[in-house]
Amino acid sequence: MFSKQSRSGRGRVFGLNPNVFFLGIVSLLTDVSSEMIFTIVPLFLFNVLRIGTPIIGLIGGLTEGTDAIFRMLSGWLSDKVGRRKPLALLGYSISTIAKPFMYLASTWGAVLAIRFGDRVGKGIRTSPRDALVADSVSAGERGKGFGLHRAMDTFGAVLGLAIAAVIIYLVQGGGLELSLESYQWLVLVGVVPAVLAVLVLLFFVRERRRHPSGGVSSRPSLKGVGGFDARFKLFLVIMAVFTLGNSSDFFVILRAQDLGSSVIYVVLMLVVFNIAYAVTALPAGMLSDRLGRRRVITLGWFIYALVYLGFAVASEMWQVWLLFACYGVYYGIVEGVARAFVADLVPQEKRGTAYGLYHGVVGLTLLPASLIAGWLWQAVSPAAPFYLGAGLAFIAMLGIMGLMRE
Repeated sequence: MFSKQSRSGRGRVFGLNPNVFFLGIVSLLTDVSSEMIFTIVPLFLFNVLRIGTPIIGLIGGLTEGTDAIFRMLSGWLSDKVGRRKPLALLGYSISTIAKPFMYLASTWGAVLAIRFGDRVGKGIRTSPRDALVADSVSAGERGKGFGLHRAMDTFGAVLGLAIAAVIIYLVQGGGLELSLESYQWLVLVGVVPAVLAVLVLLFFVRERRRHPSGGVSSRPSLKGVGGFDARFKLFLVIMAVFTLGNSSDFFVILRAQDLGSSVIYVVLMLVVFNIAYAVTALPAGMLSDRLGRRRVITLGWFIYALVYLGFAVASEMWQVWLLFACYGVYYGIVEGVARAFVADLVPQEKRGTAYGLYHGVVGLTLLPASLIAGWLWQAVSPAAPFYLGAGLAFIAMLGIMGLMRE
């Protein structure tokens, strides 16, 4: 695993700068925590607080929109000051502080407020962290670097969900609906790895100070997109089209329960999803280094469209298990490769801003996407949001293949 020393004087890990590995550990521990506390929030809202899908869609979309705004600001600021780590550390710390309050949540307003705090932290940390990963690898290893980071992040999700499954089974057995006691135990246990993640980032991730970016406006502004290559701006438009049909994953979880899955089965389906994600991420990143990002992203979106069509028409439990696995394959193929593609399209000194815009477009589009999905679920049918997502994915595929170039 460890090989010759990197320029920082530390041994390379998996042939990469050790920052990539330790940032992966940070994400792994954070995902153990977040999967235990927040992934089944839609079941907490639906089963425990008895909240309807339009409000669930509002919570999912609004918190993602908050996340997006802070990703844009923190990415711009990391370019401006020439530092990534302090902002990443601040973001992880805010999320860690917010999580224990879910133990006391008893209304959907409280859940929204706590989730808002968690997503503010995620928004602050994500763009600087992604820029730090990109800064730590060469262009020829960028897909591998992001693939390794996403694989470790997702392995944390597998661990978190496996622990959650054990806790739920011990507390309530195989009940169809989530109980309040089960959820409170998940919160108590889930806070521990979040604290460990902050400590790993503080003590093991090192950053060489860069010169602050020149020519950046003294105020954060979306007008900064005007200084980027036309390919990057086109990619943002195509991502917005895709994301408009890619509503919060709250609805995937609710769909599984709607088709008859018990709480323990839903959690185990999420374990399968994340195993597929983790196994796929690194090979997909390495493949994109060889074949190009655009082709790999298109493949991932094609799988996504088929999966969403599957969720729309599924009627048997084995189909739901298979769809969760394929959904994980989609995530593994696209998530890291899309971030590597952003780094390919922009200069190094503007990567923080670029990741902020990328995450901002995705996050802000998730708000209307989730509101539309919640309305379609209630007014038309639970299958309707998935038909919409599949259709927009096919349109995005045509856009990235027909309009973009590497």
